[in-house]
Amino acid sequence: MEPVDLNTDADARSAAPLLNCLLREVGEAEDGQVHRLRGSGRLLRVSGGRRPYRAELHTADGWHPLGHAELVKLVADELHRYTGVSNDELPGEIDDSREAVAALLAARAVAEAPEDPYVLSEQALVTGHPHHPAPKARGGAPAASWLPYAPEAHTRFPLVMLGLREDQVAEEGGRAAADAVDALAGILDGPRPPAGYRALPAHPWQLELVGGRREVREAFADGRLLRLGPTRLPVWPTASVRTVYAPGPDADLFAKFSLDVRITNDVRRLWRHDLLKLRRTDSAVEAGFADLRRRTGSGAVWLADRGYRTAAFAFEELAVLVRDGLRGGVAAGAVPLLSAALAEGYPGSPLESASDPAGWWRAYLRHVVPPVLDLFARHGIVLEAHLQNCLVAVDGRGMPVQALFRDAEGVKLPGDMPREGAWQRLVYCLVVNHLAEVGGALAERHPGAAGGVWPAVREELLRYDAEHGLPEIAELLAAPALPAKTNLLLRWTRADGADARYLPLPNPLRGE
Repeated sequence: MEPVDLNTDADARSAAPLLNCLLREVGEAEDGQVHRLRGSGRLLRVSGGRRPYRAELHTADGWHPLGHAELVKLVADELHRYTGVSNDELPGEIDDSREAVAALLAARAVAEAPEDPYVLSEQALVTGHPHHPAPKARGGAPAASWLPYAPEAHTRFPLVMLGLREDQVAEEGGRAAADAVDALAGILDGPRPPAGYRALPAHPWQLELVGGRREVREAFADGRLLRLGPTRLPVWPTASVRTVYAPGPDADLFAKFSLDVRITNDVRRLWRHDLLKLRRTDSAVEAGFADLRRRTGSGAVWLADRGYRTAAFAFEELAVLVRDGLRGGVAAGAVPLLSAALAEGYPGSPLESASDPAGWWRAYLRHVVPPVLDLFARHGIVLEAHLQNCLVAVDGRGMPVQALFRDAEGVKLPGDMPREGAWQRLVYCLVVNHLAEVGGALAERHPGAAGGVWPAVREELLRYDAEHGLPEIAELLAAPALPAKTNLLLRWTRADGADARYLPLPNPLRGE
């Protein structure tokens, strides 16, 4: 077998999401693989289907293949022409993302993949978000600073245990949350704090990022904060990078940290306003899932964010949020897998080996779609059901048997936004970001099942409407377009990451 050219692979993996963004947001399909760019009117020809890896620009001398640098230059020029806005940051982010992919590929080539199929799925996203211009950017830092903590590099590492003086503790979630943070320290066999102090687990990368700040430096100097040392047992970083999985012999937990690094659209800090509303949001979602189970017998699970602990003097910087683990909720004998990994594809994915792809897809929809619709229909709650917030448990044959949902930070409650906007957000996350990508991966792997992907989604929506009633479904199935988030334009115009902007995509669910 010929050796893999990592640079060529990195270029192709970086081109795919960038081209997806460019063609969706500022391109118009001309004929087959040819697209006209709205900024300049130039023609671009792409190859590679749902993950385009090759782009050629039409010139007076014919079709000219674009390397990475030329493609980035073309994108920047087109966006400047199209928006009238200049941006000297985004090209650097795109280059940073490409260099990160190259570093990840090199690391994976010599790393030992985890045996746990769940962890393997969380660490499978080398390409990442399929419609973001720089999905793997890591703030421009050298790879040596972040690679030891990168899930895509199959890493695991100990947390750093801090001792926080009791009068400086800020936490919410009651006894259960406090117990969960202490349990995390216990699971990982971390060094125990002395009398008068509480355990505060910390992500080592975040400590490196904020340890030199005045408020943190002074707290270490005057004894409000102690560095106790690393935990004896490691954690596994998951797809979001800042959330880690801590398995244990009797219990398991997730921990989510602040990271002062821009990943996709946002700096991934645990913001004060999100932490302060955490219990209200999480409690509402837990109640919604409990109601769903009582009425329908659904096996869907919400991985609850139990609460957080942090330091009063560095509220956002040193926060740790503790989330339910998997063992208490996953069906007996089933294996949870990250939906985003199914969409990207990885060795061992049950989607790729499905003997009955149409049946696999119907089972997937039956477990994923109804809980999201039900929380909206009955409680006005919008789950952020995108690919990274959903897990699907499969049985021994690889068939979906259960869905699990997570991340209260992205949830919208009644009153957070108008109902119309809330429904648009639901449709984008569930249908455009999630189902279109998993369904597209299935159709790509099993071409014979491609024609049934969207009819099956339509059938599942109609089934829910018939059994439970949700008027927005009829409107969705008749609408000419679906909302697609404009991540490229959002980053180019430097809009806030939470300021979602949408453009219309042709609706494959529309009835004849």
